[in-house]
Amino acid sequence: MTSLPRFRSENPRIGDRIVLRRLIGDPAGADTLWSDIIGHVISLDPLVVRPQSIGGMPSEAEAIEVPREHIAVIKILSPRTIRNSDIRAVEVATAKAFPGIAHEWSGGWLLRAGDGIAERSNSASPLGPGTGFEAVPMDAITGFYASHDLPVRLHIPERIGNPALKFIATEPGKWEFGPEILVMTAPLASREPTPLPEGLSFRIDDQPDEEWLGMYHFRGRALPPEALELLRTSIDGRMGFGRMVTGAGQTVAITRATITASGSRTFLGYSAVEVAPAFRRRGLGTALGSRILDWGAQMGAGEAYLQVVSWNAAGIGLYEKLGFLEHHRHRYAVRSGG
Repeated sequence: MTSLPRFRSENPRIGDRIVLRRLIGDPAGADTLWSDIIGHVISLDPLVVRPQSIGGMPSEAEAIEVPREHIAVIKILSPRTIRNSDIRAVEVATAKAFPGIAHEWSGGWLLRAGDGIAERSNSASPLGPGTGFEAVPMDAITGFYASHDLPVRLHIPERIGNPALKFIATEPGKWEFGPEILVMTAPLASREPTPLPEGLSFRIDDQPDEEWLGMYHFRGRALPPEALELLRTSIDGRMGFGRMVTGAGQTVAITRATITASGSRTFLGYSAVEVAPAFRRRGLGTALGSRILDWGAQMGAGEAYLQVVSWNAAGIGLYEKLGFLEHHRHRYAVRSGG
């Protein structure tokens, strides 16, 4: 069996709620035991954790100091209790916003094929309620991607994607993992939008124009025309293409917003954020996000979500200012040779 990557967060802060896997006893000894602690960080050097009480709030339990050499895995948790059904709800709403060109179901797995670039539109996702306990339908998944001349790519949300990790462990050396991606969420309560910078206005269009499309990059790279086309094609919901515009009509910041449903819940999806280089560090990202969240609330969404790669500290900081908190993580795995 191959050693699989774990979802993890290496840099907790004081006050963070974490799950900590630690060694008990001598790390070099034969009788070493593992123990997990869920609690809040009250010191970093040394690491001290106060275990949480039932319900997830800080408790009066005795704090535990953990030597560095005993730390195996640290993962930052949401301040809220996140259920598997909550993870699935957000991922279902996301899948409806990025359906790809072709998609079909195999059991509880949604198989999507699009442009071959963006993972969200070109991956098999475990979205059915029983997928966390069922075998991965790899024959169907392999056949689907072979028919579209695309590599087999699995979307693996933490917890509900565990069966995929178990399957990958049976094929050591055949899979390549992408980066961890944070899925962050925020409630869409009534809020006062952040004031716009002087000389700029905000609007949302039903479809993007060439100027909007020309600004967008995916992880720093310009997208080919077919990938850009997927951004504006019909989805199972509503789309909006937001932008900041100067008085002279120049577009200086953009975003894509979607309204999709998952069961009884309606979500705003916040993605494709870009600010022109000459206009960065002026608060445009915060103002743009504030306007998009306000639009989502007006459209009937009760919650918002976004995705950001785990190493993008600047992006995470911006989204935290807008009220987003980590909800869960996911990653993609691609089978070598298809």
